[in-house]
Amino acid sequence: MAHTDSAMSARQSWIGTIQIITAAICWGTLGIFSTYLNQIGFSGWQTTILRVVTAALIILVMLPKLWPHLLKLRPKQWLGLAVQSLIGVLGMSVCYFFAVIYVGAGPAVALLYTAPVFSLLFSAFLLDESITRQSALLALMAVFGVGLTMLGEQAQANWGILLGLLSGVCYSLYGVLGKRAMHDAHPAPLVFFTSIIISAGVLLLLPETYKTYEQLLVLPLSTWGYVLGLSLIGTVVPFALYMKALEKLPATRASVFTIFEPLTAIALATLLLHQSLSWIQYVGVILILLAALFNAVLNATTTRVPRWLRGRQKV
Repeated sequence: MAHTDSAMSARQSWIGTIQIITAAICWGTLGIFSTYLNQIGFSGWQTTILRVVTAALIILVMLPKLWPHLLKLRPKQWLGLAVQSLIGVLGMSVCYFFAVIYVGAGPAVALLYTAPVFSLLFSAFLLDESITRQSALLALMAVFGVGLTMLGEQAQANWGILLGLLSGVCYSLYGVLGKRAMHDAHPAPLVFFTSIIISAGVLLLLPETYKTYEQLLVLPLSTWGYVLGLSLIGTVVPFALYMKALEKLPATRASVFTIFEPLTAIALATLLLHQSLSWIQYVGVILILLAALFNAVLNATTTRVPRWLRGRQKV
C-alpha cells in the first residue's frame, strides 16, 4: 500500500513538473506575440488592450463558479483589488510591452524578473515583513545585472530598461497589494478573475479600445491568432496550469521551474526575431535570473504566485 502511494505521489509530482514547465514556456511567448503585433502596426498600448480585454472575454466562463465568492467581497476588498488590477495587470502589461519594443523580448522578460527584489522592498514597507541579509545580497546581484544589461545600448534602449524595471515594480505589487486586500480570505482564481475583469472594464471605457478592435477586424486571420496567443496561450492557459501544478508540487519547487519563462523568451527571440545581445549583456541577464531563482528557493516565493498565497499551497 505504501509502495502504491509512493508511486502515485511520484507520478503526481512529475505531472505537476510538466504543468509548471509548460506554464512557464507559455508565459515566455508573450514577448514574441507582442513583437509580431507591433510589426503589424499595433502600439504597446494597443497590445495591452488586446491582451487584457480578450483574456477577460475568455475567462467569463469562470463567472458561474466564482459568482458566490464575488457576492461575498466587501467594498474595501473591491477597492484593493481595483488598485491591484490597475497596477499589477494593466500597469505591468503596458510597461512590459513597451519594453519589448525598445529592448527586445529577451531583455524585457529578464527585467520583469527583478520583481522579487521589488517585492521584498514593498513587503517591508507595506506588510511589515523583514528583509534578510540573503535577500539584500540577492537584490544587489539583480541591480548589478541590470547595470550590465545597459552596457553597449543606445539612449533609446535606456527607456526600454526603465520600462522593463517598471514592469517588475508593477508585477511585484500584484502580490503585495493582493495580500493587503484579501488577507488569505479567497481563492487564487477569484483574484486572477477580478484582476483581469477590472482592468478590462476600465479599458472598455476608452475609445482607443474600440478603435483597436476595429483595426483588428480588417487584418488577416493570422493576426487574430497572435491576439489569441497573447491572451490565451500567454495569459489564461499558463495561470490555469500553474494553479493545477501547485496542487501537486511545493511552491518552492514550482518557483524553480518558472526559470523556463525567460529562457523561452530569450531562445524564441533569438530564433524567431533574430534579436541578439552582447556577451556582457548576457552576463547581466544571467545575474538577474539567478537572483530571482535563489530568491524563490530561499524565500519560498515566486513572482507568479504572490506571497500572500504561500499559506494556501501544498508544502
